[in-house]
Amino acid sequence: MNLTTDQKRYLEEWMSFLRIPSVSADPTQKEAVRQAADWVKNALDKVGCNHTEIIPTAGHPIVYGEHLIDSNLPTVLVYGHYDVQPPDPVELWESPPFEPVIKTTPLHPEGAVFARGACDDKGQMFMHIKAFEIMRNEGSLECNIKFMIEGEEEVGSNHLEDFVKNNKEKLACDVILISDTGMISREQPSISTGLRGLSYMEVTVTGPNRDLHSGLYGGAVANPINVLCVMIAQLHDKNKRITVPGFYDQVEELSLNERKVMAEAPFRLEEFKKSIGIQEVTGEEGYSNEERRTIRPTLDVNGIWGGYTGEGAKTVIPSKAHAKISMRLVPNQDWNEISDLFRKHFQSLAPKGVTVSVQTHHGGYAYVTPTNNIAYQAAHQAYFETFGIAPIPSRGGGSIPIVPMFENELGVKSILMGFGLDSDAIHSPNEHFGLFNFFKGIETIPRFYSHYCELQKKTN
Repeated sequence: MNLTTDQKRYLEEWMSFLRIPSVSADPTQKEAVRQAADWVKNALDKVGCNHTEIIPTAGHPIVYGEHLIDSNLPTVLVYGHYDVQPPDPVELWESPPFEPVIKTTPLHPEGAVFARGACDDKGQMFMHIKAFEIMRNEGSLECNIKFMIEGEEEVGSNHLEDFVKNNKEKLACDVILISDTGMISREQPSISTGLRGLSYMEVTVTGPNRDLHSGLYGGAVANPINVLCVMIAQLHDKNKRITVPGFYDQVEELSLNERKVMAEAPFRLEEFKKSIGIQEVTGEEGYSNEERRTIRPTLDVNGIWGGYTGEGAKTVIPSKAHAKISMRLVPNQDWNEISDLFRKHFQSLAPKGVTVSVQTHHGGYAYVTPTNNIAYQAAHQAYFETFGIAPIPSRGGGSIPIVPMFENELGVKSILMGFGLDSDAIHSPNEHFGLFNFFKGIETIPRFYSHYCELQKKTN
């Protein structure tokens, strides 16, 4: 890929950003998270925002920037996050997670940057800063822009809602633009029109008051790990439906016609299985593979631990066993209600001899954005011009809990212009983001602004 002088500079800046280990979940990286906030503020200053600031919260800070031209012009609020997921398990990375490198792959013959946060969300958020720089340098910016870049998205955005509620005038806008999702492929772009909600739980099963010798006590007391495994196994029935009573009561059921339209998106099951190294897919009976991971709710164990897991052997019956469990939710499901239903059901599964505690970590609601508003139409036209093919509206399987909150508090829709791919390994070892995707995003975003402003003028 022959890069221009500016593109080489963009790449160098992006990689310097990726070197900062801004893991919001790790208390030992607090200074690194703050360093990343400083980096974002400096980047916004350099590209010409006429006001920037770092706003402290009870957790990690929020970076705010704005470039206001005329109060009579429309305003776009760009949301992103500078924090990243923990890199664990580090030993599975082919290169150090915070030492970005460029490698070619079959999907990215021009190269891809491998590093934690390359796609989620440092790379995609940084595209917006570079797009703004281009528009400002070319004098093509026809609206006001605000940036709200937070440092707690990967731990639930715990303090963002209070910030939004207390700063509605500062954040007032006509639409929110977010790049924290993906698209179908390099050849077939798509625009996410829906996100699943989330309920994230942690459970603990406690048996004896200390770890016990498995020879002296084995067979006489309940083993919390054994019990936990049995309880988890009861959370799905033979058809892979979730057994929590009331779980499906409010689930949005799409019509056959809506499901038929969704099925028109290109998808090759064999390629999907090959891409993640599995022999067969599984999931709720009666739904396709793509429906299972976009429009249906799910329940998955994200981590399980207890007892001795070090080198060698230690024969113990553990005192405690733990698991982290997430439920992806669909429209009409209330994550608080689902959390309560899960808590009651899981505790009811406990046999005598153990006690069970259930903790809710965080959650959020599902979100659907309409395709008949001018912001979506502007995004559609922007993708069409840069990719040469019309983007397909698609539901996403992931969750961005703050998106429905934005609409509730600010009264505006969000447009999800993602440029990542499912194969980018976000949240996993060897996360990466293709150079093609990165630069195509920087090319596409300014066209969104151009079409959006034009459509706003026609509407008014």
